Amino acid sequence: MSDIADAAKRLLLGRPVRSEHLGHTLLPKRIALPIFASDALSSVAYAPDEILLTLSVAGLAATTISPWVGVAVGIVLVTVVASYRQNVHAYSTGGGGYEVATVNLGHTAGVTVASALMVDYILTVAVSIASGAQYAAAAIPSLRGHEAAFAIILVVIITLANLRGVKESGRAFAVPVYAFMLAIGVMAVVGLIRYLTGTLPLAASSAYELLPEPGYQNGLVGLAGGFLVLRAFASGASALTGVEAISNAVPAFRKPKSKNAATTLLLLGGLSVGMVMSILLLARVTKLHFVEDPSTQLMINGKLVGPSFIQDPVIGQLAHTVFSGFTPAFYVVTAVTGLILVLAANTAFNGFPVLASILARDGYMPRQLHTRGDRLAFSNGIVTLALAAIALIWAFDAQVTRLIQLYIVGVFVSFTLSQFGMVRHWTRHMAAEPDAQVRARMARSRAVNTLGFVMTAVVLVLVLLTKFTHGAWIAILAMVALFVLMKSIRKHYDLVRQELALGSDPAAAKALPSRVHAIVLVSHVHRPTMRALAYARASRPQVLEALNVGVDAEEIAELRAEWEALELPVPLKVLDSPFREITRPVLTYVRSIRRDSPRDLVVVYIPEYVVGHWWEQLLHNQSALRLKGRLLFTPGVVVASVPWQLESTEGQTGLEDRLRGAPGRGY
Repeated sequence: MSDIADAAKRLLLGRPVRSEHLGHTLLPKRIALPIFASDALSSVAYAPDEILLTLSVAGLAATTISPWVGVAVGIVLVTVVASYRQNVHAYSTGGGGYEVATVNLGHTAGVTVASALMVDYILTVAVSIASGAQYAAAAIPSLRGHEAAFAIILVVIITLANLRGVKESGRAFAVPVYAFMLAIGVMAVVGLIRYLTGTLPLAASSAYELLPEPGYQNGLVGLAGGFLVLRAFASGASALTGVEAISNAVPAFRKPKSKNAATTLLLLGGLSVGMVMSILLLARVTKLHFVEDPSTQLMINGKLVGPSFIQDPVIGQLAHTVFSGFTPAFYVVTAVTGLILVLAANTAFNGFPVLASILARDGYMPRQLHTRGDRLAFSNGIVTLALAAIALIWAFDAQVTRLIQLYIVGVFVSFTLSQFGMVRHWTRHMAAEPDAQVRARMARSRAVNTLGFVMTAVVLVLVLLTKFTHGAWIAILAMVALFVLMKSIRKHYDLVRQELALGSDPAAAKALPSRVHAIVLVSHVHRPTMRALAYARASRPQVLEALNVGVDAEEIAELRAEWEALELPVPLKVLDSPFREITRPVLTYVRSIRRDSPRDLVVVYIPEYVVGHWWEQLLHNQSALRLKGRLLFTPGVVVASVPWQLESTEGQTGLEDRLRGAPGRGY
């Protein structure tokens, strides 16, 4: 069975990779861009949707300002990209915002950034995959109503791809990402040409009358209108998610690492701003409508469209409009958009495990997350992210509108603290730098990071004000819970480290016990017992005895007779157990030895069966497991399990053929 499982693992994940080949997995810019920028690029597929959806609450007049909201988002995006280019040059070890905040603002700020980023990575997977599932349902009607199950299947597929290794997953995902960029670019160019030549038709949804919700009949006037614009901006700011992933993944780039990461960031910013603005402008000139609840917000011929109305995403509507008369182009754009949304999760699958590994190294996460798997990927982090994302998708039924409200809070917490940390970084280094030219360059970098801090702090406040009651409180609660958890893990590791330290007198830690008192537990006189006795005798303890717990007089008499007949050079001691207990008499006896001789080491040898089938474990070793569990909590006691392989284990390890006939096999 183990051979079959190993073969299946190798088929899915590939052969193990030696540690010295880690350098071969480093990425050139052409592969790093689709891997680490796919999240930010994919936001092109839902950030415009969220802007239009939010503004639609105030009716048709409000949607006309959507390009201006896009401009505001673009300005913030350019500022953040410029700021993070300073980050990757100053901190190239891969800690990103966590490292910047920890070094410059302290451990509490660092853990705050880390908790925000980890929650955001999980939400990135959930939102991207759920949005991709919705695009798939738009193209394949049979998937409608099954988006959550389909999304979970997609998460599993991406998880397996990432478990094969970063470079292999990057090569697999590069073509779809570039295809998406090409598709959006072609759609924008064709749309512009048709608009300038007067041949661009209106979107199909333009035929519907857009009804404002109660309180917004007069459009965006008053405090409520201004607040709605801020909400639209906060939703559109989801286009900034994924920018921080590159700063967390600098070690994955080829040399020069910082320069290549900064170049990739620049490409990411330019592409994202260009595509978001293209989509919003096309939506404006085609009079496209996209609303949260079509059944109550859209009318045609004086009647509401009703609950059966199906609304396609913004890019789907634009592709149908721009490429009217050429249906294959519509399907290509829809397909690559759905695919890029799914692959956007790949950014999180590369960022989350690296950050979790760094946190584990620093003692804030379980140490298992620090180690690489046999494909040189952080396998435990990848699986952890997948399970958390699947739980979110299932809980929110893969509904993007519900999930998006939890989104971007974490990333702007990270942005704000990271940029403030960079301001402190440049201020500290400028004070110690004697070269005037270098100080001037640092001052320019500090100005960029200061602008980034101010902008991201303002956006963070806006996001909290506009999204808190719409679900952002759940993300904040998750960040707080993760913060407390990481602090608790670090406290535990610190306490264990203090407890295990040698202290001021290392010689006392090296002191040997005065004597070794060995006890072999005996239930029957059989081959496992003989093996345990042989092991105990080979260790040459000062005291060696066999111990049995007597619960039946006839069995005790039979055991004594067999023991004496074999003339074993080990005394047999039988403990009386009137209540037929096994564990308590042994514990009492072992503790009495420790009490009488506190400096003695007591070694308890327990014969155990090694079984080949899970159900056999239920039939054997139960008393041994209970006793072992209790003895492990007794100071000064060592428990030694002596295995005896039953015949059912033949073929379980693949070593039997090589060991058969080897010296010592029959003992």
